Amino acid sequence: MTHRDTIFVEDAEILQREAHPGEQVILRLQAPEMAAHARPGQFAHIQCDPALPMRRPLSLMRANAKQGWVDILFKVLGEGTRLLAQRKVGDVLSVMGPIGKPFESHMKYSRPLLIGGGVGMPPMVFLADHLRAVEGAYQPFVIMGSEVPFPFKPRPSTIRLPGVPNEVIAAMPLLEDWGMASRLASLQGYPGCYEGYVTDLASTWLDALSEEQRKQVAVFACGPHPMLDAVAKLAREYHLPCQVSLEEFMACAVGGCAGCVVEVQTPKGPAMKRVCVDGPVFDSKAVFF
Repeated sequence: MTHRDTIFVEDAEILQREAHPGEQVILRLQAPEMAAHARPGQFAHIQCDPALPMRRPLSLMRANAKQGWVDILFKVLGEGTRLLAQRKVGDVLSVMGPIGKPFESHMKYSRPLLIGGGVGMPPMVFLADHLRAVEGAYQPFVIMGSEVPFPFKPRPSTIRLPGVPNEVIAAMPLLEDWGMASRLASLQGYPGCYEGYVTDLASTWLDALSEEQRKQVAVFACGPHPMLDAVAKLAREYHLPCQVSLEEFMACAVGGCAGCVVEVQTPKGPAMKRVCVDGPVFDSKAVFF
């Protein structure tokens, strides 16, 4: 297996726990091996509770190699995440990771467009954190979409963006602190948010760029399948390179059970690929065709 030498199993203590509206929870876990090797787009396979042996795959939102912690954000959707949401600071979880193929950032595209929807937001935060480490090299724009309250308190942005209406000012505070442009989109009428889909907001921004500026844009996205399909169409329309991180049900998450396969276009024709280890990141043209 391609990733066998970089997947670790650790007993990770919960250092911090934040509960947010919409049954969303952020956990900070002490997992030094995973923190040291994690890359944006990868995930952890977590045992939610000793009474539930089957693990759950959860995206990594941040990783601090020096301090040895990782952050995960999840929404309660079933029995596993319900049990995980009940865990407390000081509890220890068995975690496996980091797993999967990460995003590939390319220096020649200096204007990355990051799009995250729902529980697809965490990989975009991780990627933004990764990009800011290369000081001055990137000017990312991060768009987050949610139909439940965001797992943070939105803040008015002080960063102006071409094409974005002046009243659309809601931003993610963490990204704002990093000096990164971000905007929030929703159909729920949240104050300061763009009223529409994330792809509509992205189109508005792209249309305001010059042709030369658009040549510097590469798209990165994670979220529900319909959103990723729309992002892939957007990238095709504007002739932009695009990577997507797929959300898929998994059992083993290490390539053994083949329960998460998807059809992917390759130079040799259609092939079935495992989202857990052949992905979760794919070129959008390969999976949305």
